[in-house]
Amino acid sequence: MTSTSGPTDAQAPLPTPAQSPLPAADEAVVGPLDRGLSVLRAMSAPSEHRLRPSDLVRATGLARATVDRVVSTLVHLGYLRQAGRDVELTPRLLELGNAYLSACGIPDTLGPIADRLAAEFDESLSLAVPDGDGVRFVTRVSRRRTMSLAFRIGDLLPAERCAPGALFAKEWTEQQWSAWRARLRADPCDASFSAVPTRTSATVAETAEADFGDRVTQAAARGWSADNQLVEPGLIAVAVPVADPSGRTVCAVSVVSHISRHTVESLAAAVLPRLRDEAAAMERALAEAVTQPGGRAAPDSAPPDNLTAKQELGAGFLQSLARGLAVLASLNAAGGRTLSEVAYATDLPRATARRALLSLEQLGYVEVDGRRFRPLPRVLELGYAHLSGLSLTQIVQPHLERLVGEVHESASMTVLDGDDIRYVARIPTYRIMSVDITVGTRFPAYATSMGRVLLAGLDETERLDRLSRADLRPLTSRTVTDPAALAQILRDTATDGYALVNEELDEGLRSLAVPVRDAAGTVVAAVNVSTHTGRGSIADTLATLLPALRRAAARIEADLRAVSARTPLRMP
Repeated sequence: MTSTSGPTDAQAPLPTPAQSPLPAADEAVVGPLDRGLSVLRAMSAPSEHRLRPSDLVRATGLARATVDRVVSTLVHLGYLRQAGRDVELTPRLLELGNAYLSACGIPDTLGPIADRLAAEFDESLSLAVPDGDGVRFVTRVSRRRTMSLAFRIGDLLPAERCAPGALFAKEWTEQQWSAWRARLRADPCDASFSAVPTRTSATVAETAEADFGDRVTQAAARGWSADNQLVEPGLIAVAVPVADPSGRTVCAVSVVSHISRHTVESLAAAVLPRLRDEAAAMERALAEAVTQPGGRAAPDSAPPDNLTAKQELGAGFLQSLARGLAVLASLNAAGGRTLSEVAYATDLPRATARRALLSLEQLGYVEVDGRRFRPLPRVLELGYAHLSGLSLTQIVQPHLERLVGEVHESASMTVLDGDDIRYVARIPTYRIMSVDITVGTRFPAYATSMGRVLLAGLDETERLDRLSRADLRPLTSRTVTDPAALAQILRDTATDGYALVNEELDEGLRSLAVPVRDAAGTVVAAVNVSTHTGRGSIADTLATLLPALRRAAARIEADLRAVSARTPLRMP
């Protein structure tokens, strides 16, 4: 750290951009940040999460040399990764959206209430915030039904096509109404909103303005709003506002149902009394949270080593882009951070942090309230809806591909399924002699390296219980079937952090596995590398494969932490 005394705000107050225009010297920071964010937005477009640099040139209008420098920087930062000739988003990008969700406090503070209400109503429930002339979802609780709420955290809807929109629009300025009308006329079919079905007729723009105005007036008068199949046929919703201590609507809570279960009127009658009571409780909870703003804690990940990167990549590394994104990621404290707190968390000089903050404010990703800077919901447009919905298999596949490229042996991931392991991801190598295993294959856990890693992740009592009821049959002449011997092997595996199985599942097959842990430290999966015994000794296998396997597991765990920070991990 450049300072050992921690942040201090004894300096003169920092003028906001509204009070003092951004100095011309700061334009150098805005440019790289703007271009970097343009690339991330292009990568975040629907079905565009894996693109070639030439595609990014067309999507952003940037020069090829500029795109190459931006991509090189984002790959180094871990927000993009190379996939052959393409680049793709990585789960680490979620740290930017997670910073907003932490700073706004809505998911953390109101999420438990939303969970309880969804269970009480037996209907899907969401929390949404205003974002320009749209509505962006920050919390979703879905009920398991054939037809249920499919919106993802980060999805953006047009204000006129959902219940919360009318609640937010009643506080719009004339400038905001003008911007909304311009957008409606430029995109009458809502083609730019990937989370909603595209309208089939452009003539809707002619009637939508008057209709939305009427619904806004009605929502202001009665204190709640409804969605009667505005998003798509069959879907209905009732929403109430949640205000901050100043009376400004900061979010809306919606109960979503289907016309097969309710009409709008019956849904309102069923949920509004409780919803209004709980909205008042939500307002009190948010007011209490605001009085406890975050402080000097560092961001979830260490600040990037920009100096080393600049030395390695030279002109290919955009240091101001890296610094700007580091500043954005650091705004993860409830209520945001002061300039000094940002400088301390990012290990940047105050002047550098200040330029980055003002640039982010100018680009629409940060707002300033007094002395505190807070990220805005727009941050969630940077791949959040796509990345937060990745399954375990989707997360691990690129890492297995990279591992196979390093060690030139087949790699797999499994989960524990009863007394068996079940393969959920696999990247084979192609040799004359190879192992024929596919996704979905099952093997007894006791005789496999991944099974032993997964069993070792259980507590001692459960391990012994599983061994006592397992059908411990010899699969080869080397298979260990004695319960006491297996129990000791599992204890050793838990201590060593890996398991090696040599010809116990099949003659000539050697397998080495390590655990994969979630954010809570629980073993949720195992990854392995399998090889033939003729390719070297056990010592050779450990020396050449174990370090690479552990690095791959660490990369997978980092992605799991990012994906599961706000949404439950989708296990296969």
